[in-house]
Amino acid sequence: MSAITIKNLNKSFVNGSETVHVLKNINLTVEDGEFVSIMGPSGCGKSTLLYLLGGLDRPTSGSVSIHDVDLSTMKEKALCDMRSDTVGFVFQFYNLVPNLNVEDNIALPLMIAGRKRSSYAKKIDEVLEIIGMTDKRKLTPRELSGGQQQRVAIARALVFDPEIIFLDEPIGNLDSKTGLRIMELFREINKKYSKTIVQVTHSEEAARYGTKLVRVLDGRIEMVEELDENGNTVSCTVGAEPAGKKALGGRRAG
Repeated sequence: MSAITIKNLNKSFVNGSETVHVLKNINLTVEDGEFVSIMGPSGCGKSTLLYLLGGLDRPTSGSVSIHDVDLSTMKEKALCDMRSDTVGFVFQFYNLVPNLNVEDNIALPLMIAGRKRSSYAKKIDEVLEIIGMTDKRKLTPRELSGGQQQRVAIARALVFDPEIIFLDEPIGNLDSKTGLRIMELFREINKKYSKTIVQVTHSEEAARYGTKLVRVLDGRIEMVEELDENGNTVSCTVGAEPAGKKALGGRRAG
């Protein structure tokens, strides 16, 4: 079973008398355990695509299915449950509550969902260990660096043990060195914990931490590249035809 299946996906917005076609006939499959990077210039539709995949928006036509369940057939309550239990989100802005400490920020989704925090005590300890911040659990966001705050946001996304994690420009607010450390953490989460990850990014280097790179331009998929463990392109597909091996980038840092 594929983690995500996208079929003939279109998204349009009406702006006065004009209809803006943001996504045009997108078809893509994300397999369980893949780390897919969606890359393209500003305004190409990649963030809109991510929101559709996570059930935060609905398509104009076509479908998005998660584990063979079409999101368009789900009622809002079922979508909310899916966003709590099946998927996690990490955004460019950390969105931490300033007056809550690290472990309280991580536990916030539990409280919002009405879950007993005591039932997740071991999970909170586990995600703190994953992000390497067990000794900082009582600190508030103002006492943390940007990279540490993003680690807390990652732990918050992991606390429900989601099968799929969506990343929206996750290192966009970080310096390059800190950003690459965060990408190393995502790669570890993908490999060690078998999490399916889909990220959107402007960064070629960040994109190459994944297993597949999807290039989007003007609302369409321009190219899909399969990547090796060093981030090198081993094969790519242009449109519907295989383009064979093609080197479009070098080995990633680290």
